[in-house]
Amino acid sequence: MENLVNATDVLFVLLGAIMILAMHAGFAFLELGTVRRKNQVNALVKILVDFSVSTLAYFFIGYSIAYGINFFAGAETLAQKNGFELIKFFFLLTFAAAIPAIVSGGIAERARFYPQLAATFLLVAFVYPLFEGIAWNHAFGIQDWLKASFGEEFHDFAGSVVVHAMGGWIGLAAVLLLGARRGRYQKDGGISAHPPSSIPFLALGAWILTVGWFGFNVMSAQSLGKISGLVAMNSLMAMVGGTLAAMLAGKNDPGFVHNGPLAGLVAICAGSDLMHPLGALITGGLAGGMFVWMFTLTQNRWKIDDVLGVWPLHGLCGAMGGIAAGVFGSKALGGLGGVSLVSQLLGTGLGVAVALAGGFLVYGTIKKAVGIRLDPEEEYNGADLSIHKITASPERETLW
Repeated sequence: MENLVNATDVLFVLLGAIMILAMHAGFAFLELGTVRRKNQVNALVKILVDFSVSTLAYFFIGYSIAYGINFFAGAETLAQKNGFELIKFFFLLTFAAAIPAIVSGGIAERARFYPQLAATFLLVAFVYPLFEGIAWNHAFGIQDWLKASFGEEFHDFAGSVVVHAMGGWIGLAAVLLLGARRGRYQKDGGISAHPPSSIPFLALGAWILTVGWFGFNVMSAQSLGKISGLVAMNSLMAMVGGTLAAMLAGKNDPGFVHNGPLAGLVAICAGSDLMHPLGALITGGLAGGMFVWMFTLTQNRWKIDDVLGVWPLHGLCGAMGGIAAGVFGSKALGGLGGVSLVSQLLGTGLGVAVALAGGFLVYGTIKKAVGIRLDPEEEYNGADLSIHKITASPERETLW
């Protein structure tokens, strides 16, 4: 019977990992549809290669930092209990690899390809696992201190803060260090519009992410016996709230409408196992409206050229979701309880601090050492310039 239970859990977590792996196609098409045509190929290549580099970084270093587990034993040892630890690694890897996928959207159209891969390795090997271990594996005793001091640990069921806020605030550091795209902001205060190159591709990316998110949230139980219909219902309600709020706040703009459900889903991750569905609806609605308002503010007034709005979408909505879990997860507002608002505030703040410090350290070091920005010719002609040179070579032509 134990083997049967283990086997069902392996299958359950495997299906979750596959659904989240598919979400990376959503990241790719969301970026593909948003950037200009000259940068579309780069967006596709970057997301796939980033995932591969993330796998190596997490396999050799990151997973061990977060959970104290490595994979250097023999295959017979690794395959024990139907290889559950291996499939758990695959599942958690898809979370870790979301960090560079999130950052990618913010720095699109002017970041150098290979320095970005180096940043991906460092982020997934060291920065992300540091906070992952604190939040999900009681590293450094911080969770124990929060429970002793404020009654409950920091709660983040599916990664509003651990994944999304981390990715969004790292992305903000990278965007600030890179600077705006050339020609985006004029000296006289004018702003050059860079409209999405393909609304259908943008919408496709949003839909892929939305569908995969139910694996992201529901399968975070990591056991078939712990699966909760409440998580699925809350994810649905937050998605709907985010969509409608973004539609209203964004005045039917298709870019805002299709990012609205993502904002709601980012925010609900932390408390999806605790909230009442009405609390989830409100959380999603707040996130959808906040994304539209903050994206417009950062782009037009603060002149922060965050191409896909990853800081408002993931950074701010993720942080808000971590705090919302402490509000709408309380029994007083219809939640299941077992959560402390103070612990949520402190845990969220710590995640933001680690992300910002790690982002500035990694991208600042790479910027100083080798540079992270495309040269003017490459940026003018498109980040795909070097890829076009390869695909246009005689050797490539013979392959086709």
